[in-house]
Amino acid sequence: MFFQENNYMTRSLLSQRLIRSSLIGILLALTAPPALTAETPAPLKPSRTEIVNPIRNATFNKNGTCRERKQGGNPRKVAGYLAFDGSLDGNRQVDPQIAVGGGYILHGTNNGLIIYDKQGNFVQGVNQNCFNGGIDPKLFYDRHNKVFGFDLWKYWDKEKIKPVNISVSETSDPRGAWNTYPVSATKARDGGGIGYSKKWIAYSFPGGPERTFVLKMAEVKAGKPATVYHFPGSLGHPVATQDDIEDLYFLRVSNKNFTLRRVTDAGDGTPQSVLVAKKPHGLKHIGYPPQSPQKGTDQKTSSGDRNPKNIVLQNGYIWFSQAVNCNGKSAVQWHQITTDCTIVQTGLISNPQSNYIQTTIAVNKNEDVLVGFQETNENMFISPRLAFRHASDPKGTLRDIVNLGEGKGATDGTSWGDYSGSMVDADNMLDLWTIQSITDESGKGDTIIVKVPFKDK
Repeated sequence: MFFQENNYMTRSLLSQRLIRSSLIGILLALTAPPALTAETPAPLKPSRTEIVNPIRNATFNKNGTCRERKQGGNPRKVAGYLAFDGSLDGNRQVDPQIAVGGGYILHGTNNGLIIYDKQGNFVQGVNQNCFNGGIDPKLFYDRHNKVFGFDLWKYWDKEKIKPVNISVSETSDPRGAWNTYPVSATKARDGGGIGYSKKWIAYSFPGGPERTFVLKMAEVKAGKPATVYHFPGSLGHPVATQDDIEDLYFLRVSNKNFTLRRVTDAGDGTPQSVLVAKKPHGLKHIGYPPQSPQKGTDQKTSSGDRNPKNIVLQNGYIWFSQAVNCNGKSAVQWHQITTDCTIVQTGLISNPQSNYIQTTIAVNKNEDVLVGFQETNENMFISPRLAFRHASDPKGTLRDIVNLGEGKGATDGTSWGDYSGSMVDADNMLDLWTIQSITDESGKGDTIIVKVPFKDK
C-alpha cells in the first residue's frame, strides 16, 4: 500500500531518460560553469579570510583521558529492522545526529559523541568537551575523502569569540586522530547547518553580517592550519554532496522560490559563490508548521522547521524534507529537484488527526529514499517513525509509515528535538539509517537508531 501524497510530475519518457542518464553526463552538467547574462549577478567573493590552527586529538578519546560517555546499544529488531538505542540523556533538546561509514556509526548529541559498530554495539564515547565543547552538532561522513566530520557551536567561551568548532577525522576510523578548527562566529545563533563536497566544507548559521564560511577539505583532513573564507550574508543551507564532484551547493527555501547557489574554485584556489538558479516552486504547503499537541497536557511541542535540516545531492538531484503547515497541522513534505530548481517529485505525509514533526531525509545511489520523523497528537506522546520508497515506486509516494516505538510521557516545555538525523551508509551507498527521538516516562528525550537495508539493482 502506498501513502497518499502529491505528485508534481508524471512518469514521462523524458524523466525516465533523465534518471537513466550516464554519470559522465551528470557530472558534466554539474561542473559546467553557469553562463553569465545581464540578469545573472557576478560571482560573490569572500568578505574576509582568517587562518585557524587546529586542536589535534591523537585519538577520539585522547588516549583514554576524556571522560567516557557510555550510552545506548542494546541491538534488537523493531518492526523487522535492526534497531538499537542511541543517547538516553533524558534531555528535551537532544539534537540527535548520526554519520555512517568506515564500518562504524558516529552518533552526536548536545551532550557528547558515541561510536557504535554497525551491529549496534557500543565502542567508545566522550563528552563534547573532548572536542573543545559546544552544542547543536551536525554530522557527516565524506565518502570521497573517507573522513567523518561534525560541528559544535560554543557560545559561552571566555574570549567571547563564540567559535563554531569544525572537527574532521584524519581517516575513516573515527577512533583515530581528529583535528578541530575553532572558527570565530561572534554574532552567530544556534541552528546552523553543515555540508561538504569532495573539495570543500561549509557551515551556514543565523545571525550576523557573515553567515556562511568555507574551508578546504584537504587542509582540514591533513591537520594543517586552514584558511577560513567568510562570505557576506548567507549562501543558504550547504548540501551533503554524495556525488563525486568538487563544487558545493547551497539551497534556500522561501515562501515563493527555491534558490540554488554553489561554491566553486575561482581559478586561483580560492572559493567564489555563483548563482545557479532561482525559480518559483509553486508549493501549496510552505508555511512554518504550528506547534503540535501531546497526550494528557495542554503543553504543545515544537514541530521543526520549514527550512530543511539536511539536504543531499545524489545523481545530480537535490533531495530534502521539511516540516510544513498543512491545514493547521504539522506535516512532513519531501522533494526531489533538479539543479535548475525544477521539481521532479514531491510528497506530503499528512493526517488530519495527527502531526508529523522533526524530519530529515536519506537517499542512496539507486535513488531509494528514507524519510525519518516523529508523530504526536492529543492521544499520543512523541513517537519515532519512518517511511521509505524504492526508486521504482510511483513518483511522489512513500510506502506505509513504520512505527519505531511509542512515547511514554509528555514534555514539560515547547522546545523539542531540535531535529532528527537520516543518512546513507557511505560504505555501500545502499542502506539507509535514521535516528529519531522518543519521550520517556518523564517526557524527556531518548533516541533510537534504525537501519533499513536496500539491495543493489
